[in-house]
Amino acid sequence: MPAALSARIRAAEPSLGGALRDVAQYILADLPGTMHASIGDLAQASGTSPATITRFCRAIGLESYRELKLAIAEELGRATVNPALNVGVGIEPNDDMERVAAVVVNADLQAIQQTAAQLDLKAVDEAAKAITRARRVDVIGTGGSGTSATELQMRLHRIGCPVWVWTENHLAETSAYLLGSDDVAVGVSHTGSTRETVEPMAIARDQGATTIAITNRARSPLAKLADHVLTTAALETSFRHGGLAARHSQLVVVDLLYIRVAQLSGDRASNALNRTAGITRAHAYRERS
Repeated sequence: MPAALSARIRAAEPSLGGALRDVAQYILADLPGTMHASIGDLAQASGTSPATITRFCRAIGLESYRELKLAIAEELGRATVNPALNVGVGIEPNDDMERVAAVVVNADLQAIQQTAAQLDLKAVDEAAKAITRARRVDVIGTGGSGTSATELQMRLHRIGCPVWVWTENHLAETSAYLLGSDDVAVGVSHTGSTRETVEPMAIARDQGATTIAITNRARSPLAKLADHVLTTAALETSFRHGGLAARHSQLVVVDLLYIRVAQLSGDRASNALNRTAGITRAHAYRERS
């Protein structure tokens, strides 16, 4: 059963149609009420139909309305055990610094914990295998997601992977045209709808490359292009759309992917790390005695 139900619903909401979005908004506004409602009650309250409720459940990866109610009960139970989870994600202009700090820290912690809870580890493993076998790896991202893309490139490069990072659209598209069936393209986008990332990834797929998406939205245009989808679960707060919670959740995925590639690479990774460690140590200042 998927964890972090609220995060999954929020991530799916932008890609849902009108009636399905109405259901999402009603559930997010009243989790306890939904848990105790029949499917008919929820349909009436949200102005939809029982069939729409069933379609909504499937749209967020659940098999039935019963499974939805169990997921709500699990989430509410966690909030009861850990009162910090009850801190809302909204920041108002008049909130004091205590409230702001609580919301920001809680959003970041939840992003990390919920990403780990819902991440498809089999997809991570398959993505890592593709990267390990690849002749060449292109990592594509822009804006805030460009920093996560760059982090992935730097880590893979340290263990000997032939990897490039592109944060500018024209260069990304040019490189994507040079990829083939022995190559991998990794697209990093919180929304999964950033054209500067989606368009080069579409080119890479058309050229036959294996495609990997790191995104918060499993039904986004980027995800639909990918052979392997690695989803994050970041909650946005007022004033922090696309903020550090998104970056933290992306970096969890980056770290797991990097470590798995290192494991699969064996001696190549170990030898590369040993050879480069001395270079980085040589640039560190030493205290004078």
